[in-house]
Amino acid sequence: MVNAGNLDVVILSIIIGTLAAIVYSLRVLVIMESRVARMDENLLKITRSVLKEEFKIEKEEKKIEEQEKKITAALKKRR
Repeated sequence: MVNAGNLDVVILSIIIGTLAAIVYSLRVLVIMESRVARMDENLLKITRSVLKEEFKIEKEEKKIEEQEKKITAALKKRR
């Protein structure tokens, strides 16, 4: 039969093991959160880069459309 001293040791071992598991899980959670934060920052950088390119493309597109209108107007005057 298990005496009271051994039972106390078993219970304390279970509590300490549970606490260790909780601490380890929190450590993993913090590490994962920092990785997700870095991923988020990288996505923001990529988004900004794409947005800049989109503005450049739109600006160039407007220039082309203006040139097209000038050419069309010049051709209509010739007729």
